[in-house]
Amino acid sequence: MRQPAHGGNLAWAAALAGCPPDAILDFSASISPLGPPNSAIAAILSQFGNLKHYPDPNYSELRLALSHFHQLPPEWILPGNGSAELLTLVGRELAQLAATILITPAFGDYYRTLAGYNANVLECPLSFITGHWSLTKDKGQRTNNKGLLLNNPHNPTGKIFSRDSILPYLEQFALVVVDEAFMDFVPPHEEQSLIPLVQEYANLVILRSLTKFYSLPGLRLGYAIAHPDYLAKWQLWRDPWPVNTLAAAAAIAALQDTEFQQQTWAWLPPARNQLFQGLAKIPGFQPQVSAANFLLVESQKSTSQLQQKLLQHHQILIRDCLSFKELGDRFFRVAVREESDNQRLLTALSEE
Repeated sequence: MRQPAHGGNLAWAAALAGCPPDAILDFSASISPLGPPNSAIAAILSQFGNLKHYPDPNYSELRLALSHFHQLPPEWILPGNGSAELLTLVGRELAQLAATILITPAFGDYYRTLAGYNANVLECPLSFITGHWSLTKDKGQRTNNKGLLLNNPHNPTGKIFSRDSILPYLEQFALVVVDEAFMDFVPPHEEQSLIPLVQEYANLVILRSLTKFYSLPGLRLGYAIAHPDYLAKWQLWRDPWPVNTLAAAAAIAALQDTEFQQQTWAWLPPARNQLFQGLAKIPGFQPQVSAANFLLVESQKSTSQLQQKLLQHHQILIRDCLSFKELGDRFFRVAVREESDNQRLLTALSEE
């Protein structure tokens, strides 16, 4: 079986470990261990009787719930079959520009969607040790005919960019796409989302995911926030019912579950710190500071070999970084899980 480029492939991991998929302790997919929320499960169960009907193609209730959550008019929001589907639509839009600046190392799906539409990609490296990045190295280079694609918090480093550091590029680029798939994990008093500014900039597109924070990756649900002209055009490019009835119901319930949100914001910082401190104490490992629910770790030894040893000896799956060409075989990424799971990982890493 081919080694996956994404995390969370338990079938591949189980085949390598020689055990059932449900025996794998998965640190490779950055999904909250606290969910799904009971409210979302209850909403799913309540909708079984509606499976005989098509979903509302306008997703009016879901868009209204999202509009209340973000204090935006519904017409500025487009639900999708995971943020991956919306990224594909954005890639088609970016490909119409002279070039797209991509902050690297970059999520592999960015390359997929840009290559799918033959977009011209210009890479801009991020120094993940210092968190410094700059798009003004060549002052003679035009940017008003180009797009900019980045994620915040950054994947795979976990670095969070301040809102102010991104704002200048909204004045310079024809289109700025900010993937905020992990922004939900940042407490409200610390988050740096550009959603409050989207109505001020017609060239700003924000992508969001509901699957990571609420532990619903199997339902595939995300949304784009952008000028209604963009969203109306993208709606014509895609299938008529991309979000299924159960996913829409779960999303509406989860957005209203303030107790679950507060629980997650209280859980993550100490759990992440526990994992960070434990990794830093193991010789040969250097974890990077992160604002998200994962940690990038530099290793003095091959991480693909480490991944195999952890699977075969401990039934633990970590995310290698071979798909990030700037990182290669000397980095791995781990999700933050609950304390007992984090400790099991630390013990296994110490032994290996």
